[in-house]
Amino acid sequence: MTRTNQPNDPEQGIEEPEFTSIEICAGAGGQAIGLHQAGFGHLALVEIDPYAAKTLETNVAIHPEWVWEKENCDVLPPTDVNDFSRDEHLRKSAELLQRRGLDLLAGGVPCPPFSHAGKQLGKADERDLFPRMLALIDELKPRAVMIENVRGIMDPKFDDYRDFIKAKIQGGSYRGDDGQVVHEDGLGYKVCEWAVLEASDFGVPQLRPRAILVAFHEDVLKDVKYEWPARTHDEHVSVAEALEVSMRARYKPYLNGAHAERARTAYDRWFRTAQGRHQELLEKGGGIAPTLVGGSKKHGGADLGPSRAKAAWKHLGVNGLGVANDPETCLKKGTEERDLFSAEGPMLTVQQAAIIQGFPPEWQFAGGKTAQYRQVGNAFPPPVAKAVGKSIAEVLRAARERDNKKD
Repeated sequence: MTRTNQPNDPEQGIEEPEFTSIEICAGAGGQAIGLHQAGFGHLALVEIDPYAAKTLETNVAIHPEWVWEKENCDVLPPTDVNDFSRDEHLRKSAELLQRRGLDLLAGGVPCPPFSHAGKQLGKADERDLFPRMLALIDELKPRAVMIENVRGIMDPKFDDYRDFIKAKIQGGSYRGDDGQVVHEDGLGYKVCEWAVLEASDFGVPQLRPRAILVAFHEDVLKDVKYEWPARTHDEHVSVAEALEVSMRARYKPYLNGAHAERARTAYDRWFRTAQGRHQELLEKGGGIAPTLVGGSKKHGGADLGPSRAKAAWKHLGVNGLGVANDPETCLKKGTEERDLFSAEGPMLTVQQAAIIQGFPPEWQFAGGKTAQYRQVGNAFPPPVAKAVGKSIAEVLRAARERDNKKD
């Protein structure tokens, strides 16, 4: 399964990435960013939401660090992963896939089937895409697999379903719906880890546990051992630290003129509250944010989550009842009373929510404010994806070096 990667594309003069990947359910690109930073060049990004698909298209097209993907990655228009076909949809990357093979198939399959907010219907939920992911593993035969989901999938009620997924991937037995034991031969892979990582351990100023499955083809592993990523931050990054610069920038236009005193007072109050909360909770992890949620398209505008989350934001000096306009729109529409000067504190902008998720500041989101916020709220934090990606890359690199020595 392992092959020698070609470091450069001689026809285009663009350095090829060390490893290749295809990502399904790519959302606004949180996982794609992290994997890109870990050394993976994306051959395809598949996403069904039109706003998120536009976000991916826009960013891949404009950012210098993504010039290889601009030339070689199939950033698909809104596409249901159930309809995704290698032969139909891969145009730019077809030759590369044929030549290099696929190092990693990754995807954050929909969370609602396993989240408490989504009623935890599991495989009975029509949104469950684990079966499709399994089919793509069989079709694309990647050297490694990474599947991300909410922590809820690790609940005891899904023990049988996790056994089913692992049996399909690596072989083994599971208990079927009728209670009978079913044996599967597997797809020739080994599930090396399926566990929960906490985003705050990787510099993300947020309580965001994610369940991540990592598997490798048996031909890759052999004598190579996979190491689960270790935390990168012994001390959590607080909301006060993460948002200090952007919050100050939002108040800056009002520091002269009629709102000057109010602006200084409001900013100071927010910072004291957020920093005070951090000091208060220092021995319990510090003043990090509650889990951001994207919400449902069936409901109204965006806010910062259920009542419990809003209460946590209040302790951080933030009004969680809505999402603020960006600074330019705030000035233009005169929404500073709602966005900045409310007695409950300032509301977050979409870009500030993106900071809380660990997105790089230059990443742009398509659509209106609510559509943008939902993309951010549903994202996989890039720093966590980077850490997992690097742990996968280490195995792929070691396996490649081992096989090259044999050649």
